[in-house]
Amino acid sequence: MDYICRTNVPPDSKMYKYVVTVTPPPRITQVTLIAISHLKIIREKMVNLEKCGFSDDEVLQLFGRSPLVLMLSVDKVQRNMTFDLSMMKLPAKVVLDRPFLLFYNLEAVLKPRVLLEEKLQDMDLVPQIKGPLMLRALRMTDKRFVGAFVGCHQEDFANELMEYYTNAKGVGRLAESSKKHLHKGFPF
Repeated sequence: MDYICRTNVPPDSKMYKYVVTVTPPPRITQVTLIAISHLKIIREKMVNLEKCGFSDDEVLQLFGRSPLVLMLSVDKVQRNMTFDLSMMKLPAKVVLDRPFLLFYNLEAVLKPRVLLEEKLQDMDLVPQIKGPLMLRALRMTDKRFVGAFVGCHQEDFANELMEYYTNAKGVGRLAESSKKHLHKGFPF
């Protein structure tokens, strides 16, 4: 109950039902999102975000604004935060305002678009993907992103950029192929 209160989501807010309740199947009473998670797991996820420089209250307010962050694995949050802080050079507070940075796939969305930004800077082409425009570019669909930052150039530059972008999207996680999948199908 303390965690729910510290999210600072008022009970009359539209987000309150997402923080506190999960829509159950018929004939089952409502259960709280935080109550269905073990306190150990919640604390683990909080500590993971605190390593990036957030306080307890900031993490709980993040859970209040975007409760689905609780559903992300510790590994995914850690990898995305490391990328946001090191490669994108964003301050940690940006993630509090824009939690979508934690949800996007690192290999398919974040990394290829940042690498394309660096390639555009190296080739000294305009438009550049810098600052607030980068955050907007990350939220674009793939088709719109390619049209805005690749398709707007001359054909030879556009072909080179498109080839670079598709190659960047094709690079998977290191050692992903040797990863052992213990569960196939339903996780039980």
